[in-house]
Amino acid sequence: MSEFKRIPPEQALALRAQGAVVVDIRDPQAFAAGHINGATHLDNHSVADFIRNADLDAPTLVVCYHGNSSQSAAAYLAGQGFSEVYSVDGGFELWRATYPGETAQGAAE
Repeated sequence: MSEFKRIPPEQALALRAQGAVVVDIRDPQAFAAGHINGATHLDNHSVADFIRNADLDAPTLVVCYHGNSSQSAAAYLAGQGFSEVYSVDGGFELWRATYPGETAQGAAE
Protein backbone atom coordinates (compact mmCIF):
# COMPACT_ATOMS: atom_id res chain seq x y z
CA MET A 1 0.00 0.00 0.00
CA SER A 2 1.23 3.46 -0.88
CA GLU A 3 1.58 6.24 1.62
CA PHE A 4 0.67 9.88 1.23
CA LYS A 5 2.96 12.83 1.85
CA ARG A 6 2.23 16.10 3.63
CA ILE A 7 3.34 19.15 1.67
CA PRO A 8 3.20 22.93 2.11
CA PRO A 9 1.13 25.14 -0.21
CA GLU A 10 4.27 26.19 -2.12
CA GLN A 11 4.96 22.60 -3.18
CA ALA A 12 1.28 22.05 -3.92
CA LEU A 13 1.24 25.09 -6.21
CA ALA A 14 4.23 23.72 -8.14
CA LEU A 15 2.62 20.27 -8.49
CA ARG A 16 -0.68 21.80 -9.61
CA ALA A 17 1.19 23.80 -12.25
CA GLN A 18 2.58 20.47 -13.50
CA GLY A 19 -0.92 19.03 -13.85
CA ALA A 20 -1.63 17.50 -10.45
CA VAL A 21 -5.28 16.75 -9.69
CA VAL A 22 -6.71 18.80 -6.80
CA VAL A 23 -9.55 17.36 -4.72
CA ASP A 24 -11.35 19.32 -2.02
CA ILE A 25 -13.15 17.35 0.69
CA ARG A 26 -14.80 20.26 2.51
CA ASP A 27 -18.58 20.54 2.60
CA PRO A 28 -20.35 21.76 -0.57
CA GLN A 29 -21.16 25.18 0.89
CA ALA A 30 -17.52 25.85 1.80
CA PHE A 31 -16.40 24.65 -1.64
CA ALA A 32 -18.91 26.97 -3.35
CA ALA A 33 -17.71 29.91 -1.25
CA GLY A 34 -14.12 29.36 -2.38
CA HIS A 35 -11.73 26.65 -3.55
CA ILE A 36 -8.43 26.18 -5.33
CA ASN A 37 -8.69 26.90 -9.05
CA GLY A 38 -9.47 23.67 -10.90
CA ALA A 39 -10.30 21.67 -7.77
CA THR A 40 -12.84 18.86 -7.82
CA HIS A 41 -15.22 18.55 -4.88
CA LEU A 42 -15.22 15.07 -3.35
CA ASP A 43 -17.63 13.68 -0.80
CA ASN A 44 -18.88 10.27 0.25
CA HIS A 45 -21.27 10.21 -2.72
CA SER A 46 -18.75 11.09 -5.43
CA VAL A 47 -15.58 9.36 -4.25
CA ALA A 48 -16.35 5.98 -5.87
CA ASP A 49 -16.88 7.56 -9.31
CA PHE A 50 -13.78 9.69 -8.83
CA ILE A 51 -11.64 6.63 -8.04
CA ARG A 52 -13.15 4.62 -10.90
CA ASN A 53 -12.36 7.37 -13.44
CA ALA A 54 -9.05 8.59 -12.02
CA ASP A 55 -5.54 8.15 -13.33
CA LEU A 56 -4.06 6.38 -10.30
CA ASP A 57 -0.56 7.50 -11.28
CA ALA A 58 -1.42 11.21 -11.55
CA PRO A 59 -0.23 13.33 -8.62
CA THR A 60 -3.29 14.03 -6.45
CA LEU A 61 -3.51 16.90 -3.95
CA VAL A 62 -6.10 16.58 -1.16
CA VAL A 63 -7.36 19.75 0.55
CA CYS A 64 -9.67 20.29 3.52
CA TYR A 65 -10.16 23.28 5.84
CA HIS A 66 -6.89 23.26 7.79
CA GLY A 67 -4.97 20.15 6.68
CA ASN A 68 -6.23 17.60 9.21
CA SER A 69 -9.10 15.73 7.52
CA SER A 70 -7.18 15.71 4.25
CA GLN A 71 -4.63 13.38 5.82
CA SER A 72 -7.27 10.68 6.36
CA ALA A 73 -8.65 11.19 2.85
CA ALA A 74 -5.15 11.07 1.36
CA ALA A 75 -4.42 7.83 3.23
CA TYR A 76 -7.69 6.40 1.90
CA LEU A 77 -6.82 7.29 -1.71
CA ALA A 78 -3.34 5.84 -1.29
CA GLY A 79 -4.98 2.66 -0.03
CA GLN A 80 -7.17 2.61 -3.14
CA GLY A 81 -4.11 2.44 -5.38
CA PHE A 82 -3.21 6.09 -6.00
CA SER A 83 0.55 6.16 -6.29
CA GLU A 84 1.27 9.85 -5.60
CA VAL A 85 -1.04 11.43 -3.02
CA TYR A 86 -0.41 14.60 -1.05
CA SER A 87 -2.21 16.24 1.86
CA VAL A 88 -1.83 20.02 1.69
CA ASP A 89 -0.68 21.37 5.06
CA GLY A 90 -2.79 24.25 6.32
CA GLY A 91 -5.63 23.26 3.99
CA PHE A 92 -7.64 25.72 1.97
CA GLU A 93 -7.36 28.40 4.65
CA LEU A 94 -3.56 28.60 4.35
CA TRP A 95 -3.75 28.27 0.56
CA ARG A 96 -6.20 31.21 0.35
CA ALA A 97 -4.00 33.31 2.65
CA THR A 98 -0.88 32.46 0.62
CA TYR A 99 -2.35 32.51 -2.92
CA PRO A 100 -5.58 34.58 -2.92
CA GLY A 101 -5.43 34.89 -6.71
CA GLU A 102 -5.38 31.12 -7.11
CA THR A 103 -8.91 30.56 -5.80
CA ALA A 104 -12.32 30.40 -7.41
CA GLN A 105 -15.96 30.44 -6.32
CA GLY A 106 -18.92 28.38 -7.43
CA ALA A 107 -20.60 25.09 -6.68
CA ALA A 108 -19.19 21.74 -7.67
CA GLU A 109 -20.28 20.48 -11.06
